[in-house]
Amino acid sequence: MLIYILIGVAALLAILVAVIATRPSDFRVSRSATFHAAPSAIFEHVNSLRNWKAWSPWAKLDPNATETHSGPASGVGSSFAWAGNNKVGEGKMTVIESQPGALVRLRIEFLKPMKATNTAEFSFLPQGTRTLVTWSMWGKNNFAGKAFGLFVNCDRMIGTDFEKGLASLKSISEQRDPVPTA
Repeated sequence: MLIYILIGVAALLAILVAVIATRPSDFRVSRSATFHAAPSAIFEHVNSLRNWKAWSPWAKLDPNATETHSGPASGVGSSFAWAGNNKVGEGKMTVIESQPGALVRLRIEFLKPMKATNTAEFSFLPQGTRTLVTWSMWGKNNFAGKAFGLFVNCDRMIGTDFEKGLASLKSISEQRDPVPTA
């Protein structure tokens, strides 16, 4: 009897491993919002990683997190490392591409709770007197990431944080550089 139970458990584990292994490796999360501010006004809040604390949804999750900035104050090579509680983890992000008023691309290296390296991007698209801001992140899931995604909707989890961050960024950007509505 015990042998049948062990064979059954082994078969279930084999099926679970097969299901996880066949899940997509690539992922992409993206959210957009329309701001009543010029692209240049929004760009400065994203391009300088020193400004992130004012609008980042994760800064509110652990106000005691440590942060270290290195490299130039803004633009390519600007870097920000953080270490905080289990809600914000530990990692480093670096601006790898910066096109004034148009795009900021970052390499994000997560160290805790799970190791991963992803790319994030902010694009700023003028639309008359408004700006469409899109915040995206993409990368590859390893086996543990695929397993986690089997039980947790990562798009919804990360997307909710992106939505909060965009709302906060919108509030700050519109206060500093309101664009008159037509």
